[in-house]
Amino acid sequence: MSTIRPDSKFRKMLGVPRTRRARETGEPKIDSKAVEFVLRVGRALHQYGTPAHRLEEVLEEMTRRFNMEAHFFSTPTSIMAAFGPLGDQRSYLVRVEPGDVNLGQMSDVDEIVTRVLAGELTTARGLELIEEVERAPQRYPAWLETLCWVTSAAAAGIMFGGGWREMWISGLSGLGIGLLTLLAARSPTVNRIFVALSAFIASFVGGAMAVVADGASVFIPMVAGLIVLLPGLTLTVALTELATRNLAAGAARLTLALMILLEMAFGVAVGLRLAEMLFGSAPQMTTVGLSFGVAAVSLVVASISFTVLLRARFADVGWILGAAALAYVGTRQGTLWLGPEVGVFIAALVVGVASNGFARFFDRPASIVMVPGILLLVPGSVGFRSVSRLLERDVVGGLETAFVMTLVAASLVAGLLVANLLLPPRKAL
Repeated sequence: MSTIRPDSKFRKMLGVPRTRRARETGEPKIDSKAVEFVLRVGRALHQYGTPAHRLEEVLEEMTRRFNMEAHFFSTPTSIMAAFGPLGDQRSYLVRVEPGDVNLGQMSDVDEIVTRVLAGELTTARGLELIEEVERAPQRYPAWLETLCWVTSAAAAGIMFGGGWREMWISGLSGLGIGLLTLLAARSPTVNRIFVALSAFIASFVGGAMAVVADGASVFIPMVAGLIVLLPGLTLTVALTELATRNLAAGAARLTLALMILLEMAFGVAVGLRLAEMLFGSAPQMTTVGLSFGVAAVSLVVASISFTVLLRARFADVGWILGAAALAYVGTRQGTLWLGPEVGVFIAALVVGVASNGFARFFDRPASIVMVPGILLLVPGSVGFRSVSRLLERDVVGGLETAFVMTLVAASLVAGLLVANLLLPPRKAL
């Protein structure tokens, strides 16, 4: 719950009229247009993947600049806001369906908010522009997003230590999931079970092709195909919200991450079983990774693919590539210094400082750089392996892997929080 005290230095600029009670207490009248603008911005940013602690900070800053007292409470499915002093409040509830990360439209909304608070736009004009952003068509065509599912999975197969066989099997898994996204966009029923179906496709393709290709890894193509869907980012955001005392939002998001893992585990169990029935058991193989040059090329391909799949502006592809490179190199170096579990702290610290520096210098959301970088660091694959082992009745191995996942996630969150301490962001986003 966030509380904002009124600030009067913008009262004359806004020209807010006063009621009789306001004249007696010295409080400005609540501007209905300003309230609507704040709520519309909150709903838009929520739908575009803004965490609770950052969303509340944005709304706090806006209401402070509008010289209003307000209280905000954000959860993964709603925003509750109360405007006015405690004895005379007006409350609002905004019901929001959790949406996918959309860095491009997040940037658009951030620019509108900046211009309104700077006095360049009225709140009425700001509302019109927010509506235009919400009604805007998809930034990239469907065929390009499907292609990027293929390229991101293939590149991830190499970055996860696979060889050429794992690369093309991962790309095949990505193709199946990319085609499924087209169907899910048209069918609400398919969309509800999209995660489980995607895990089924990735596991079936991985299990079947491991036998056909005679010696390919099963796990690497399976995880690489699901790289964008793994709930590691959700888990990281949940732990960050808990660390910043947004307990309700963090607990709800943590439950969501666990449910996604369970859905994936169910889809994997069915897919692997069906592949075994049709093609036989896949051998347990140890893969040999490709050269550093091939991994560097795959990193560039993955960055371009993430730009499209995260719906960022294509002009930001260079920044996304830089974030991915920092995450990749930081993870390798941190692992050498501190081990695989704690070493991710170094990578998260570097990505966090770089994203905050980007936000301060260009006055743009730090999420543009931070989210793609974190995507390569998140412990989703570790959690995925943990649940899979539990379903295989390997309780000890599953619990051990779950502990490793928690340790990796805690290291990642610690790195981001220390980054905010070393170089605080200029704005909440």
